[in-house]
Amino acid sequence: MKIDKIVLRKMKMALKTPFTTSFATQTEKHFTIAEVHAGGVIGYGDCSAISLPFYNEETNVTAWHIMRDFLIPMVKQAGAISHPSEVREIFMPVKRNNCAKAAIEGGIWDAFAKQQGIPLHQAIGGTRDRVEAGVSIGIQSSPQKLVEVVAGYLDEGYRRIKIKIKPGKDIDYIEALRSTFGDITLMADANSAYSLDDIDFFKRLDRFNLLMIEQPLAHDDIVDHRKLQAAIATPICLDESIASVEDARKAIELGSARIINIKVARVGGITETKLIHDYCQAHQIPVWCGGMLDTAVGKAHNIAVASLPNFVYAHDIPPSSRYWHEDFMLPLVEMDADSCVAVPNAPGIGFDINPTLYQRYCYGEETFQF
Repeated sequence: MKIDKIVLRKMKMALKTPFTTSFATQTEKHFTIAEVHAGGVIGYGDCSAISLPFYNEETNVTAWHIMRDFLIPMVKQAGAISHPSEVREIFMPVKRNNCAKAAIEGGIWDAFAKQQGIPLHQAIGGTRDRVEAGVSIGIQSSPQKLVEVVAGYLDEGYRRIKIKIKPGKDIDYIEALRSTFGDITLMADANSAYSLDDIDFFKRLDRFNLLMIEQPLAHDDIVDHRKLQAAIATPICLDESIASVEDARKAIELGSARIINIKVARVGGITETKLIHDYCQAHQIPVWCGGMLDTAVGKAHNIAVASLPNFVYAHDIPPSSRYWHEDFMLPLVEMDADSCVAVPNAPGIGFDINPTLYQRYCYGEETFQF
């Protein structure tokens, strides 16, 4: 595949409601769309890095720098690309900065699939025609407020509820949900807010029969999670700690988690996602696809990877209306009566740009000719 040019677009969209985690409250999303123009098609990739370096080391500003000054020149120097999986090796000299890598690689994967005339999910080996959507709920002001919010999403048809927690806003909130809704499919995401000093607290959570506890300890930890998992019955799911297939291997060998959340942006792209997926599948560790308040392009890539066979839990892939007043790709992602979203069958990511909204949300761009 010969790339003609890459265009980076600075984008911004306002969230319908503020989204609060243990580390920040977001009211809008700054992100970058990478357009890969090749042989008459355009492939789209999404850089999901947020505005603050609180989830990982990246921000939308630093990711732009890495894409512009390092990754795009590397792709240009490499010349023609036979297969998108080669991009992982091309980018190997750049340490981490995985959201930036995922954006460029994602655009190349989309362009490749479009040139082949096949859906992206087929190009990567996906096996499903729909994937289950779960809802992720930010930290609320009180247990009663959380109950009200969850009731609304259950009425909308969601079957898996994920709530964000942090010290002081945790066990009372979980208890309120269990006492109100019974044995709904419920999980908690701590975003690294706790330490091993809280081990007794996590033992108390065992009685709530949670599907999993996501990333309870430090963002880069694997060792302490092993100690915590050995002490509790609730499965630990690792998120931030897993940035590569090597991280996954170490965590599985140590017994640090029973589930892994794979975010395409966090691990550096679709190729690394597939490697992690395959390794986990070979070692009987189920995975699921997490989200980063994704806009349309990021959501499209997530839907494609979630069609792989070892993505077995509901994913953070909600309908387009979950976070945004208007999304800029068509058709809109919608949820069916079984809490699932369809995997599109059109070539590439399977979605078309809404040019009016695409331009409205864009506030800067730069073109790199090859």
